[in-house]
Amino acid sequence: MAAAADPLSIAVVGGGIAGLTLAIAMLKNCPHILVTLYESANEFGEIGAGVGFEPVMVRTMGLIDPRIAAAFEKCSKGNTATEPPRWFTVRVGDERKKDVTSGEEVFVMPARTGPRGGVHRAHFLNELVKLLPEGIAQFRKRLQNITEAEYGSGKVILHFTDGSTALHDAVLGCDGIKSRTRSILLGDSMASKTVFSGKYAYRGLIPMAKAIDIMGKGTPETPQLYMGYRGHVLTFPIANGTLFNVVAFSSRPTWDQPEWVVQTTREDMLNDYKHWNPAVRTIMENLQKPDIWALFDHPPAPTYYSTKPLLCLVGDAAHASTPHQGAGAGMGIEDVYILSELLSQCTSKSDIAKAFHAYDAVRRPRSQKLVKTSREAGMLWELEGEGVGDDLEALKQNALTRMNWIWDHDITEDLTRAIGLMRDGTSAAVQ
Repeated sequence: MAAAADPLSIAVVGGGIAGLTLAIAMLKNCPHILVTLYESANEFGEIGAGVGFEPVMVRTMGLIDPRIAAAFEKCSKGNTATEPPRWFTVRVGDERKKDVTSGEEVFVMPARTGPRGGVHRAHFLNELVKLLPEGIAQFRKRLQNITEAEYGSGKVILHFTDGSTALHDAVLGCDGIKSRTRSILLGDSMASKTVFSGKYAYRGLIPMAKAIDIMGKGTPETPQLYMGYRGHVLTFPIANGTLFNVVAFSSRPTWDQPEWVVQTTREDMLNDYKHWNPAVRTIMENLQKPDIWALFDHPPAPTYYSTKPLLCLVGDAAHASTPHQGAGAGMGIEDVYILSELLSQCTSKSDIAKAFHAYDAVRRPRSQKLVKTSREAGMLWELEGEGVGDDLEALKQNALTRMNWIWDHDITEDLTRAIGLMRDGTSAAVQ
């Protein structure tokens, strides 16, 4: 009697939202594949505070695993809901803008109906961790390199900075914007390097009770977007409505420092908003830690995968974007849905290569469009959009339609197309 073939073995590199959801998805949908998740830190953790998901992304979570959508809803309940749903109430916060009353509502960006809103990254991650069985994750494993095994098996060897190695059939790179798997895949090309977007942000959390005390009831509990010249400010509730999340953007032409998060002075921070209205200045005065977060993104990669070694990029490792359309994390969720469904049909390494090819064909155009249009949105909110500038009526018309392609997308149609590519036996040429 012939011995049963060894099960396929896949490494997931990176334990952020994309890596955890992908591992959870594969454990649910790919019982024939052994999954190991490698995380460089001592434990799971997320950088930053608030992250938002719109209904289209939450529905995709449910398609992956209803428990993931439930985890999101657990973290988002308590946020004030509006009827009809609003993405943001848009206001001008910069008093230099003439012909408009600073602080008054200019227009409302409607949202789609369904579970949505902001959550605290760490809280959401903690709920995802509960869905991952013990023994799947290995910590303190910082990836150094990936090589092919020498004896012709087609397997890949992961080399870690602690001197250890691991042998797998394929690697899924979910290691974020500073991705090591991306640099291994793309080599020394410009596409492997991050690019400064010209924007930076101050981030902070204010207890909701205090925010209501200093701003009055109503505005703090619902998402607000204050526009200005070369800057804009977002506020929205997170942590079940108990925290007022602030992300205040400003501009500079270059970023020369090696670190992306640097301390600044309160004076410099407040100086960035000296021409803004009292509401915005009050928000900024109540931020406790004046750190600057530089905003980088990725230039378009020519591919998200290779067959030698068998490696595929997911989430921010593939398409890190600026946050100006609130869809970066959601794009990673879409990646996970498509890739995990394709991998569920794989029984060999050649199947995995075909799955990677189909995933790349379907996901790369959409996710790279997000990177491009998110940069454009950052310019729009700062009254410097191409062909729009500070014309508020033109800006409104642009804003009210620019999210449709993200929010009204049917991800199941993408899956049907990807499965067709995979089943057609489309050659996954060596990348």
